[in-house]
Amino acid sequence: MGSQGQAAATDDTTVCKTTAATAHFVFVPLMAQGHLIPAVDTALLLATHGAVCTIVGTPATAARVRPTVESARKSGLHVRLVEFPLDYAAAGLPEGADNADNVPVEYMQSYFEAVALLRAPIERYLRANAPFPTCVVSDFCHPWTTVLAANLGVPRLSFFSMCAFCLLCQHNVERFGAYAGVADDNEPVVVPGLEKRFVVTRAQAPGFFRGIPIPWWEEFADYVERARAEADGVIMNTFEEMEPEYVTGYAAARKMKVWTVGPVSVYHKRGAEGTLAARGNAAAIDAGECLRWLDAKDPGSVVYVSFGSIARAEGKQAVELGLGLEASGHPFIWVLRNADDYDAAARAFLDELEVRVAGRGLLVRGWAPQVLILSHAAVGGFVTHCGWNSTMEAVAAGLPMVTWPHFTDQFLNEKMVVEVLRIGVSVGVTEPLMYRAAEKKPTVVGRSVVEDAVRSVIGGGEKAEERRRRARALAIKARAAMQEGGSSHRNLMDLVDRFKTAS
Repeated sequence: MGSQGQAAATDDTTVCKTTAATAHFVFVPLMAQGHLIPAVDTALLLATHGAVCTIVGTPATAARVRPTVESARKSGLHVRLVEFPLDYAAAGLPEGADNADNVPVEYMQSYFEAVALLRAPIERYLRANAPFPTCVVSDFCHPWTTVLAANLGVPRLSFFSMCAFCLLCQHNVERFGAYAGVADDNEPVVVPGLEKRFVVTRAQAPGFFRGIPIPWWEEFADYVERARAEADGVIMNTFEEMEPEYVTGYAAARKMKVWTVGPVSVYHKRGAEGTLAARGNAAAIDAGECLRWLDAKDPGSVVYVSFGSIARAEGKQAVELGLGLEASGHPFIWVLRNADDYDAAARAFLDELEVRVAGRGLLVRGWAPQVLILSHAAVGGFVTHCGWNSTMEAVAAGLPMVTWPHFTDQFLNEKMVVEVLRIGVSVGVTEPLMYRAAEKKPTVVGRSVVEDAVRSVIGGGEKAEERRRRARALAIKARAAMQEGGSSHRNLMDLVDRFKTAS
C-alpha cells in the first residue's frame, strides 16, 4: 500500500542554491498522458528561461517523465520531480492505480478523491525544501489546489492542455444556457457569443465533467468551475497567431490573464533525438526502426495513424481502418495500443494485413515516438483522434489531418482543425465513441470513408494541396511563436519575470 506523506524527490542541490528572487513554479499535472506531457514540457521551457520548477506526481506518472526531466537536469536546468504515492486502501482503489489513463471507469471518482488527499503531503514537502514556491500551476482538473496555493500564500494558475477555441466554446455554451430545453443529446445547437457560426451537441460538448448521470460528478464539475473562476490566470498549450480571436475572447470571458506558451513540444527540438524518443515513456525506446523505415520513403508520402494513449479502435473498427489504409495505396505507420486485447478475428486480420502490406505499411504494437515520426520529411498526413497534444504536434510539423474524435474536447478540437484552421478532413463521427452516457453500439467508420479521407489529405488535387499549404504556413507561425521575440517566447519570459516573488 502507498504511504502518504512520504515524498521521493530527485536530489538537486542546484535548485536549493537559487536566489530568493527566482520564480519557483510548482506544477501539479493531471496524472494522465495527455495532460502530463505538455505540463512537463511547459515546466522545462520555464526552467530554460531561468525559473525553478518542481513537478509533483504519483510514482507511475513520475516514471513516465523521469528520463526527460533527468536529461533537462543534466543540461543545467533547475527542475525536480517529486513522487507522492496514493493511499490505495483509504481511497478504495486497486493497488497501483495511480495513473488516470489506466484507472477503470468505475474507480475514477475514488481516484480523484485520492489525488486530492495529496494536498497535505505536497504542502509539507514544499515548506521543508527550499526555495519556497512563488506560484502553483495546476491542471484545471485539480480544484483542491486552490487550498494548496492559499495555504502557501502564492498565486495559482490553471493549466490547460487544450486550445482557447475549445475553452471558449465550452464556456459560452454553459454561460448562455445553450442546451436549455434541448432534450436530445444529439440535437445541434449554435455556440453563442461567437462571430462565426459553430454547431455542437450536448454529446460532443457537455461541459467539463458534465453529462455523467451520477450526482458526485455534477458536484465535482461545479467545484472545478469555481476553482477555474478563482484562478489568478491561465496557461495553455497554444499560440496567439493560430487563434487570436479565441485567446482574446477567452481572456475577456474569464476576466483574467491568459498566457499562451505553445507549441510546448518544440522544447525537445533543442536537445538530442533521444529526448524526443523517450518523451512520455520511461522505457529506453529504440526509435531506429521507425526512422529507418521512413528514410526509405518519398517525402510527404506516408500517413501516420494513432489514436493517442486512451482512445483506440474496437475490433470491427480496426478491421475497417486497416482495409481503408490498405486501399488508399499510400504508405502508412499505424500505432496499435493494446492490440492483444482484440478478439481472435481482429488479431488474425492484423497479422494477415501486416503480411500483405509488408514494406508499405508498418504496424507498431504499443508505443511509438510520435513527435519524431511527425517531424520526419516522409510523413505527409496524420489520422488522429484530435487529442490536443497530437493536434499541436501535427501543427508544429506542418501536417494536414484526418480527424476522428472519440470523446471530451476532441470534437471541439476537430472543429478547430477542420472549420477554423481548414487543415483537416473529418471521417464524420458525430457522437462519442468512449465514455458514453448511454450504452449503445459505437459508430463504425467504413473502409471507403477511411480510404477517401486519407487520399484527401495526402493525395493529389488542388484542395489537398491547398490544405497542405495552409498546414505548412501554420507551422512557420508556430516556430516563430517559440523563437526569441515570438508571442509564446514573450509569454514564457513574462511568467518568469512576473512570478519572481509571491504576490
